[in-house]
Amino acid sequence: MGATTSCCVSSSPKLRRNAHSRLESYHQEPELSREETGCNLQHISDRENVDELNMEYNPSDHPRASTIFLSKSQTDVREKRKSLFINNLTHIVESKHGTARRKHSSCSTIFLDDNTVSQPNLKYTIKCVALAIYYHIKNRDTDGGMVLDIFDEKLHPLSKSEVPLDYDQHDPEQKQIYRFVRTLFSAAQLTAECAIVTLVYLERLLTYAEIDIGPGNWKRIVLGAILLASKVWDDQAVWNVDYCQILKDITVEDMNELERQFLELLQFNINVPSSVYAKYYFDLRSLSESNNLNFPLEPLSRDKAQRLEAISRLCDDKYKDVRRATKKRSASMDNLCGVRWVPAILS
Repeated sequence: MGATTSCCVSSSPKLRRNAHSRLESYHQEPELSREETGCNLQHISDRENVDELNMEYNPSDHPRASTIFLSKSQTDVREKRKSLFINNLTHIVESKHGTARRKHSSCSTIFLDDNTVSQPNLKYTIKCVALAIYYHIKNRDTDGGMVLDIFDEKLHPLSKSEVPLDYDQHDPEQKQIYRFVRTLFSAAQLTAECAIVTLVYLERLLTYAEIDIGPGNWKRIVLGAILLASKVWDDQAVWNVDYCQILKDITVEDMNELERQFLELLQFNINVPSSVYAKYYFDLRSLSESNNLNFPLEPLSRDKAQRLEAISRLCDDKYKDVRRATKKRSASMDNLCGVRWVPAILS
């Protein structure tokens, strides 16, 4: 206790302050570049530029990138011109015989298709999605992309019936794709929004995994996209065992493995921004118009007009204060008490 020396000596705060005061003043050194420091870390701006360059290859992630199905539907120019020519002939024949034609609005009657981005029509949305899948299969790359075993129907058949040897050589028709998708949506009671998300996941899979959808794998790819979209979008998701009751010959283990590998190929990116969803919705409408697949038109009734007017009045009251705040007014310095409105004479 009374020893003056110790093996552990600690300097007092006063001594530390004195030692620090004897140090030279600090001078800031010039900033070194990344080449001089030997640091090759990528700057955040460089990473953002890379994303902008790859934007056209990721339509399911970026709202400004064009969808793949819309570009594939515009490649077959001859078929498109032929269909337009046939449609014009049918319209001429129908007008001569007095049959039903496309409805147009007039001063007394307004026709609406009752199909919005928030509440799409289920039947026609499924038809448009089936048409988009059809163009994916029809206009796929000729060299043939990579085929994964989990999507190969020969290795994992959806039914007990034997798959033909040339099953992957014949493209399915649009009606066959529509019946397959409609059966799943009807049995699982899925919504039209889920169909749009299904198409988003399908194109995201084709982009991320760098595979093509063809006659031998389209059913399992569509099934995996519907399975994932129903769980992400709907509040009361359909379980995998429920799909086994729809497709009698498939097992729960197969459905679980399909879902797991689908998620891994998507890199667990199941986010669908509202801008991407709206882009796919309007591109599907463009696809339906170019293929003469029009949505059903119904005359605007009194009740529907009143609902639209109520919604418009509600939005007008909501943004009235915002418009009033943004309105610019000018006043003269001669009269600061109030603002006098003078009618202008326009010549």
